[in-house]
Amino acid sequence: MEKEQNVKKEENTEKDKLKNNQEGSKDKELGPEENNDKELNPEEKVLELEDKLARTFAEMENQRRRFEKEKDEAFEYGGFSFARETLNLIDNLDRAKESLRNDESLKNSDSLQKTLDHLEIINKDILSIFKKNNIEPISSINKKLDPNYHQAMIEIENEEKEPGIIVQEIQKGFTMKDRLLRPALVGVSKKMIKKEDKNMKNEENKEKNETK
Repeated sequence: MEKEQNVKKEENTEKDKLKNNQEGSKDKELGPEENNDKELNPEEKVLELEDKLARTFAEMENQRRRFEKEKDEAFEYGGFSFARETLNLIDNLDRAKESLRNDESLKNSDSLQKTLDHLEIINKDILSIFKKNNIEPISSINKKLDPNYHQAMIEIENEEKEPGIIVQEIQKGFTMKDRLLRPALVGVSKKMIKKEDKNMKNEENKEKNETK
C-alpha cells in the first residue's frame, strides 16, 4: 500500500510540474503584449499615432518635391541631347566655309563670295533659333581660360598676351541656360622662348641623352 501511495505521489508531482511549465510558457507568450498594454496609456497611443502620421506626411511632401523638381528639369532641359546634336550643323557650316576659302579654283571669285554670304545667313539663322531656346555661344577670344567652359588644345607663343589668354578658337562652345552643352576648344597664349633659351634647352637635352 505504501508503495502504491508513493507512486501516486510521484505521478501527481510530475503532473503539477507539467502544469506549472505550461502556465509559465503561456505567461511568457502573453507577457510582452500585456506589458505593452500596461506601458502605453491612451494618451501615449495617441501621441504615437500622431508621430506616425507626421512622418507619413513628411515623406509624402518629400516625394511631391522630388516629382516637381524632376518635372521642372524635364521641361527646362528636355531637349538637351537634341540641342547638343544640333551643334553639328554649326560645325559643318564652318567646315564648308573654310573648305571653300581654301579652294584655289574659287579664290577671289564672285561665286565664292556669294556662297559664303549665303552660308553666313544660314549660320546666323541657326544661332538666332538657338538663342530663342536659351542656347548661347561661349565667348572665348581674348578671355582668360576657364576650365568650366574652355578646353585648351594647344599653346601658342604670344608676346602681347599674358599666359593663359585664349588667342584661337578651334571649335565653338555652347551653353543651355546654366548648363554646359559642350566646352569651347581653344588655343591659349604662352610666353615666347628666346632663341638663346631654346639653344640652352636643346644643349641640356643633348647632355641628358648622352649621360643616359
